[in-house]
This record gives sequence, C-alpha cells and structure tokens, in this order.
Amino acid sequence: MNADRPAVTVLGLGSMGSALAAALLDRGHPTTVWNRSAHKAEVLVGKGASPAGTAGEAVAASPLVVACVLDYDVLRAVLDPVAGSLAGRTLVNLTSGSPEQARETAEWARSHGAGYLDGAIMTTPPGVGSPEMMFLYSGPEPVFETWRPTLAALGDPLHLGGDPGMASLYDAALLGLMWATLTGWLHGTALVGAEGTEATAFTPIAVRWLTAVAGFMTTYASQVDAGRYPGDDATVDVQIAAIDHLLHAAGARGLDNALPELLKDAMVRARAAGHGRDSYASVIEVLRNPSPGA
Repeated sequence: MNADRPAVTVLGLGSMGSALAAALLDRGHPTTVWNRSAHKAEVLVGKGASPAGTAGEAVAASPLVVACVLDYDVLRAVLDPVAGSLAGRTLVNLTSGSPEQARETAEWARSHGAGYLDGAIMTTPPGVGSPEMMFLYSGPEPVFETWRPTLAALGDPLHLGGDPGMASLYDAALLGLMWATLTGWLHGTALVGAEGTEATAFTPIAVRWLTAVAGFMTTYASQVDAGRYPGDDATVDVQIAAIDHLLHAAGARGLDNALPELLKDAMVRARAAGHGRDSYASVIEVLRNPSPGA
C-alpha cells in the first residue's frame, strides 16, 4: 500500500458518494466502493474502483471509511451489523444530519473503537475534487490531521474543532445564508425584471454589491461578539425607511413581498427593543430572543 495514497472505502454511491469515490480515484487512492444497489458501482469499477459485496467487506478493506448515505437512519442500518469491523479504523461521516445526531454517532463510533470525524460538503457533486470547495470537519484534531492529506482529494478540508456536532451546525448556518441570499437575489431580479431588465444584466451588479455586503459582515462580526452596535454607518431606523421603498416598488409591480416583509418585521422589533439608533447588526438580538418585546 502506498503510504502517500492510503486505501479508502466509500459507502453510498448516490450522486455525491459517486463523486467522492471518483475524486479519490483521480488522486490515486485505492478505493473500495459499496452501495445497497450494487449496479451503482459499475461506472466507478470501470475507473478502477474495487467493488465490495457487502458493507462488512467494504469496511474491512480500508483504514479510512467515508460514508455518504441518505440519512443517519440509513447509516446506522448499514453500519450496526458490521460495527465490530470498525475497530482501529476511522469513520468519516459525510451524511447530512443534525449536530445532535453527529454527537451521538461519534460516541457510537468511539464505543466500537473507531476514530470519527463528522463532515459537511459545501458544494454540489460537480464541485467535488476542486481545491476551491470547502469540506467542513469536526472531531478530534489528531484524527483530522492524520487524514487531512487524503481528505484534501475531495476539496479544501477545514477543521472546526473537537466537538463532532460543529460541522453540521455550520452546514445549517451556511445553507440558511445561501437560501436567504439567493432568495433576495431572485426577488431583486424579479423587481428589475418587471421593467424589462434581464437577469444576466442585473446579476453582475448584484455580485459586485454582495462583495461590499461581505465587508459589512466583517465589520458587524466584532460588534456581535462585543454586544455593542454603534450606528456609525446606517442605523436600524434608516434601514426601516429604506426597506419601505423596496416594499412599495415591489408591491406596485405585483411581486410577492413575503421576504422583505419578514426582514422589516425583524427591524421593527429591533427598534422596539431600543436599537433604532444602532447598526443593523443589532437585529441579532431579536433573532436570539424572538419573544414579544425582545
């Protein structure tokens, strides 16, 4: 076995699992693959992967086992019967789930003598293998450092600390940011599109604006950590006046205003809590405590 290219097993060959296995093969790792529907391994076998007849055979084939299945129930259904084979190996779980499930699974793996990392894939299957794409991991740092070079075959591996639940927590937070951003962009695209502007014309300007918005996030992060929100740039009161212009323009063009109404509601509650003259970062206070009068 090549010490620089250790053998890896991939459990689960959906579109994401198949992309993981392909990236490992591309980087020269001997790769064993297994899926409950065996035919899904055929393309990978054609690329040089070794098919396993059972999950137990797959686990026994490699010191590193990467799992990417539908959910944690499927994960345990696959691994419980072969748990004894995990002793001395490392399980990297890239199955989506909650922080609580990750912590429970980490304890389960530890009880069977296995190292454990929980992970989150911050890309779609076509992005797997690119060093630009983030893969988030949490769990014991020595385990992560041991396998960092191998995990780099999948994307840029970022370690979030020893708590195995952190990768799932970051995953949820970042997906929320993505959905809010994309929906805001779609609302803006619909707004300018109501008067004939194409999405391809609006989007370069939107992307440039988001670069400036990222700067606000960096500035506001220290305010959030300190719990102090100086309104040096623009206050919540100013933002409420500005969002009313958006609501009027979108309403006049027949758009769904649910998203900006939701945003305005959070701003108004922040003002009611005494943050009218504070920066927009102060809205976090009502997000942390959404009860009336927060």
